Amino acid sequence: MATPIPRTQDRMSHDVFLPKETVELRARARASVSRHLAPWARDIGSREETADSFCWEAFRGLASDGLFGVPFTSEFGAGLEYPMLGTCTVTEEIAYESSSIAGVYDGQCILVPATLRHASPALRERLIPDLVSGTQAFAFATTEPDTSSDLTAERLGTYAEEADGGYIVNGRKRWITNSVVAGWVSMLVRAGRDGTRAHMLLIDLTSPGVRIGTPDRKMGHRGQITADIVLENVHVPAENVLGEPGRGMSVALSALVRGRIGIGAAGVGVAQAALDLAVHRLQTRHVFGKPLGAMQHWQFQMAQRATEIECARSLYQKAAMLLDTGDATAEPEAAMAKAYGTRLANDLVREAIQIHGAAGFSREVGETGETFRLEEMYRDAKILEIFEGANELQQWIIARRLIGREITG
Repeated sequence: MATPIPRTQDRMSHDVFLPKETVELRARARASVSRHLAPWARDIGSREETADSFCWEAFRGLASDGLFGVPFTSEFGAGLEYPMLGTCTVTEEIAYESSSIAGVYDGQCILVPATLRHASPALRERLIPDLVSGTQAFAFATTEPDTSSDLTAERLGTYAEEADGGYIVNGRKRWITNSVVAGWVSMLVRAGRDGTRAHMLLIDLTSPGVRIGTPDRKMGHRGQITADIVLENVHVPAENVLGEPGRGMSVALSALVRGRIGIGAAGVGVAQAALDLAVHRLQTRHVFGKPLGAMQHWQFQMAQRATEIECARSLYQKAAMLLDTGDATAEPEAAMAKAYGTRLANDLVREAIQIHGAAGFSREVGETGETFRLEEMYRDAKILEIFEGANELQQWIIARRLIGREITG
């Protein structure tokens, strides 16, 4: 493993307003990522997706240090006063080393816990300990072949019909994180074949009639393995409804708002890593007899990007704090955090590649064996602008609040 480059965040960013518990959690998360994720991260970023390529070593290593318990009360986990802020802070630290494992963490520790808040006490007592310990992976499923950002009950093709003691579910979900290794999935389904409402169901993926598809082969985020979930006459007990029957859309949207804040935090982690790589290159690469960083263009550009990272970090922290202090929606702030942080990640990775020149475009120099990370980061960063609601959708959410739904639609 290569020697870590210096972190500009340590001398440029000050956690003035963060709670002490969050500052301490960041330090613990950074140490855990160094121990359990960093040794595997570059292999994770380059391996092909298969049912056996999920990195349990990193997954369970992070869990062993308590990072999966951050979103939960003391009954099951860390019992933090600001759990959403803490979870997003951990997400940023993970994304600094591996954007795709941050996506795994987002599903396991943001999306799924948001739905399990609506589970019965018996289900929570049964399942949350396995989630927190990393014994079992969990999945969250709303997307289908014909619906993703445009999520409404009417567009859902997966449906649940009432049956004795529960529901019979048929349909297909697509791009589902952790599906190839998960034991359970929180799934949004239409209430009835032609219904206009939706249920959120907790489905045992070992149930008869469940089939997990072949893993998708993606440009990036190869550690965040996705695959279809196909359901044919799958029985789901009535007690596995999350929230009220027919109110599943509100459960899903609440989880997605939280997920967007988490992805905004992941964007900040990627942007910070790209900035650090760029600064290190500006300091150590010489052109025309002087350091590359002596060129005023790059001085001003990196100063601007450092400022934007501070803005992006503040956006996700504010959105998370709003949820932790009682704002049930934080919708515009979540949209801003997601759109701004993920765009910044893409911009900064692209500029870091430009600063590195041919080295930034390379995975490895054949003659020397020297490796470079930016190629992986470039492949990974793009999906951040797409999932959890495409950035164009986030701009529409902001515009609706700003201008008014009666005008924007």
